Amino acid sequence: MLAALLVTGCSSGVGAASPAPSPRASAPASVSAPSSSPSLSPSARPSGGQAERTLAAMSLRDKVAQLFTIVVWGQKAGAASKENEARYGVATPAQVVEKFRPGGVILFDWAGNVSGASQVAALTTGLREAAARSGEAPLMIGVDQENGLVSRLRSLVTKFPGASEIGETGKTANARDVARATGEELRDLGISLDFAPVADVNINPRNPVIGPRAYGSDPGKVAAMVGAAVDGFHAAGVASVAKHFPGHGDTSVDSHTGLPVITHSKAQWRKLDAPPFRAAIAHDVDAIMSAHVVMPKLDPSGDPATLSHRILTGLLREELGFDGVISTDALDMAGVRKKYGDAEVAVRAVLAGADMLLMPPNLPKAYDAVLDAVKSGRISERRLDESVLRILRLKEKRGVFGPIRTDPGALKSAAHHKIAERVFAAVR
Repeated sequence: MLAALLVTGCSSGVGAASPAPSPRASAPASVSAPSSSPSLSPSARPSGGQAERTLAAMSLRDKVAQLFTIVVWGQKAGAASKENEARYGVATPAQVVEKFRPGGVILFDWAGNVSGASQVAALTTGLREAAARSGEAPLMIGVDQENGLVSRLRSLVTKFPGASEIGETGKTANARDVARATGEELRDLGISLDFAPVADVNINPRNPVIGPRAYGSDPGKVAAMVGAAVDGFHAAGVASVAKHFPGHGDTSVDSHTGLPVITHSKAQWRKLDAPPFRAAIAHDVDAIMSAHVVMPKLDPSGDPATLSHRILTGLLREELGFDGVISTDALDMAGVRKKYGDAEVAVRAVLAGADMLLMPPNLPKAYDAVLDAVKSGRISERRLDESVLRILRLKEKRGVFGPIRTDPGALKSAAHHKIAERVFAAVR
């Protein structure tokens, strides 16, 4: 995700095994599962692995809910917050998860989610336990921990160099080792997905939002670093997200506050922007995040890539062959809210090819819009099942269906400190 320069609206039981699901908590009609049996599309047959079986058991409402990754406010799963009450109609983070049954939660320091290692581990455990009480699908916890400029976990974890510093070393082993160590620390906190690495090629020195978050300005070198970082996250057992497709490196506008336009031709895009994403896909990256940027030579509609079928499906799915999860960038950012309302944006993102809808500014409105679009046939249930199955398979692959285990005392190990020292020393 892009750095949250704009905050949304202005972006010890630890270690216990997950409890068996109990009868569902009650919820308002707009978000609760229907009492009748789930309606199954052909792609939801209960064959294959746990992801397929879970999909087959899900109601239509819970399938739609699985698309959303949201923010909750507060340090404890059971502690009340006025922000949760205002946005969701319930007070505690656990109640939000039980009511809406989202596919994921993303943690932020500005949402009050981060104060200490044991606190974060207890919060992630409590949120996942709430999901287990309320539905079939487990909750994935994510964070925007790029290191360097964007470090949501602050001093809780080892201080590693950012991407530009790693790129300056010229050694892909450094990108891999930092990603692995970062992933191990996230895993110890109960976090299963990192919205990293940045796969943008920062070729515009006036870029206000990427800059040092990128590995560099050379597409080949950035591609090698991105592939190594993906390998590192996977070695730690944590999902990785390459961002921001089709490329945010040649912008002079911040998509938090405006809508950037990039005039690259398709040939230029293939040469300058695409190589790191091709590398990420070759290294089996779990997810790719869209950018709220307009590339008129790739799609003349004027829509940002997040809402572009030509870009997300035509380029990313069909030309590059990516079949993992496509995540939107945060839907509360100005770059994606310029043309359509918040309800319509969520629907158009799914129609474009997105699977994970990140941080909608109004979750009930976005949820109801997608649900209505499925019921009306605008979004087919087969299309919905494709997205939900990708999300569930990611969770299965990264162990989210398994027991809830954390080890916050293992953070900032001597081995990780040595990696950080070595890479900082190697910066040219």
